[in-house]
This record gives sequence, structure tokens and C-alpha cells, in this order.
Amino acid sequence: MKKNHTSTAWLTWGIMLVGANLRLPITMIPPLLPTIKQTLGLPASMAGMLTTIPLLMFALASPLIAKMGNRRGNECSLLVALVILLAGSLLRIIPSLTALIAGTLLIGFGISGGNVLLPAIIKDQFPHSIGAKTSLYTVTMGLIASLGTGLAGLLNQQFNMQITLAAFSLVGVFGLLVWALAFRTLPKKAARQDVQRKNIAVSRSMLAWWIALFFGLQSFLYYSLLTWLPSLWQAAGFSQIAAGNLATIFQLSGMPATLSIPFIAEKRHGLLYSVWGIMLGFVLGALGILIPGANFGLNVVYALLMGVASGAAFAICIVFFQKKTADAYETASLSGFAQSVGYLFAAVGPVLYGFIQTSTGSWDLLLWLTVGLTLLMFVAGLIINANHRIFPSKANR
Repeated sequence: MKKNHTSTAWLTWGIMLVGANLRLPITMIPPLLPTIKQTLGLPASMAGMLTTIPLLMFALASPLIAKMGNRRGNECSLLVALVILLAGSLLRIIPSLTALIAGTLLIGFGISGGNVLLPAIIKDQFPHSIGAKTSLYTVTMGLIASLGTGLAGLLNQQFNMQITLAAFSLVGVFGLLVWALAFRTLPKKAARQDVQRKNIAVSRSMLAWWIALFFGLQSFLYYSLLTWLPSLWQAAGFSQIAAGNLATIFQLSGMPATLSIPFIAEKRHGLLYSVWGIMLGFVLGALGILIPGANFGLNVVYALLMGVASGAAFAICIVFFQKKTADAYETASLSGFAQSVGYLFAAVGPVLYGFIQTSTGSWDLLLWLTVGLTLLMFVAGLIINANHRIFPSKANR
């Protein structure tokens, strides 16, 4: 159904502000960990769980959210998810370890709503500007997440942890309010969707499994490298500040890729070139870090290569969800399935990398593992690119 100008404007703002909430509640926590340990008595062994809990919730909640979207409508389901996300953010303000854990669980569920449903909503509401709207939310997500990491520690020093958590929860308030206004402007038919539609069993499609594998591998590599690259660079002889700067470069350099990949994918052979570029970025970056005695400048290049590859890998997953499906129902189902499998795999990554390093004492082994997993992801990407859709014909649905 045709949307009016007001509806289009509110949806666009909504997509951007929902994107702003999809990593911020996670990336703001690491700088606050020392304060959390001190004020709430969080055991050191549980500190990593504040990052792992959302990943596990992504895995558990994604298929449920996909089903809810296909039954109740994607836009309405996202509104419910944003309410839950805001409730979790507000709960974490309470100075209690129980409230912190409970709030993190709710935040994980709420973020899953945006992760799963936004690609489907964009495909449905903006079929002629999928690339632009996808870039809008992925770039906003990465930018706000990076700012959150940088500002959380500063706000905590100037004020306190509760004020810091309250300040960042305002992003959730704005996201919910704008999406609620966008939802109200939708025509009734567009807002309700067809609630009689049955859920789509994407697990029957081999292509869906390849996409889930690709998503899982890129998530595994991102969270593992984000966790351990600073320690790796310090072990290589760089100072703590220099290692932190290299890790920041790795994180920020992915944003140009998340902006450009949706547009590149629209070009002839764009997906294929993107898959090759992702492989080369990860492999050349990891192999470069393996070179002993390299200087800071060269490691900036290696961090850039892997950061761009990581950003491109995430963005191309969103493109896969949209291009390899026939409609918004399939997009939501594929997105939920791939993220459920993928994030379950990704949650193991940082722990596995840490276990391997502790057991062997070798950082080089982690880099070789990165190369091996990248090549596996490359093969999956080539197979995905060679296939048109998860269900080639209506007869196979």
C-alpha cells in the first residue's frame, strides 16, 4: 500500500534511531566494568557474561521474533521489542546486580527485534531504496556504538554509573517514541499485515544454512577479534594505549564498508566482488600481524584491512537476507533463523580464543585460526552468491 510523505519520513527516522540502539547497550558496558565490579560486587569471572548474555539472547530470541513478526506484523512486533529494550535499559539503572543481569536479558531480547525485523521492514516498506535504508541503519548502529564505548568511561568519571546508564537509555526512549509515531502513520493494512500467514520453514533450504554459516562465522570473528586483539598487540610489544588505538581503528574502519556494501551489492557482480574483498581483508590483515617486528604504521594498515572486512561481512549478511528472499515474510524468517544459529556460534568465539591462547600460550595460533575460518566463510559466500533465492520457486515453499 502506498505510503504518504509523512509516513515515509517517520519510518526513515525510525529506522535510523532503531539502528542506534542495536549495539550501544552492549558496547557501553566494557568501560564501566571496573565500576560495576566495585559497586555491585560483580565477580571477575562473570564480567564477560555481560557481553555473552546478549549474544545468547540473540540466538534464543531471533526465531521467536521472526514468528511474531510474521503473525503480528513486523512493524508492530518491532514496537513491542523496543518497549522491552527500553525496560531493560531502565532496569539496569537500579544499583543491583540482579537488576543488571535481568536488564541485560531484556536488552538482548529487544535488540534481537531490530536485528531480525529491520531488514524485512526495509524490504517491504522501501523496495526501491533498500541499499540506502540498509546503509542508514547499519552506519548509525556502528557510529553510535563506537561513541558509546568512548563516552561511557568519560561520563562515568564526571558523574557516576547510574547517571551514565540513564543518559544512554535516552537513546532507547527516542527510538521507541519515533517508531511509535512511524507506526501510527502507516495505513491500517500495512500496519497489520496478514496475520493468517503461516511461518516459513527456512531450515528446509540448504541455502539458508549456508547464509546462517556465513553470518555465524563473521560474528564469531568480529567478537573474538574485538575481545583479543588488544591483548595480542600488547603481547607483540605495543603499549596498552597503542594497542587500544589499534583496536579502535579496527572497530571504526568497518563503518565505511557498512555504508558502501548495500550499494555495491546492487551492481553487476557486486556481491561476488564483496565476498572476495572480505576474504582478502581478513586474510591479509591476519597474516600481516603474524610478521614479527612490524611497526605501528603497518599494524594500522592490518587493523584497517580486518576492520573493513568485518564491517563488509556484517553488511553483506543483511543484503543476503534481502536479496535471497522473495518477500518480507521470507526475509524475517531467514533473518531470524540465520541470527539464531549464527549468534549461538558467535557466543563461543571469545571464550574459545581465550581457551586456545591460555592452553597453548600462542597468539599466532589464533591468527592462523582466523585465516582458516575466513577461508571457510569465503567458500560459503561463493555458494550463496551462486544461488538465487532460498526457495527457487513457489512450489518449493
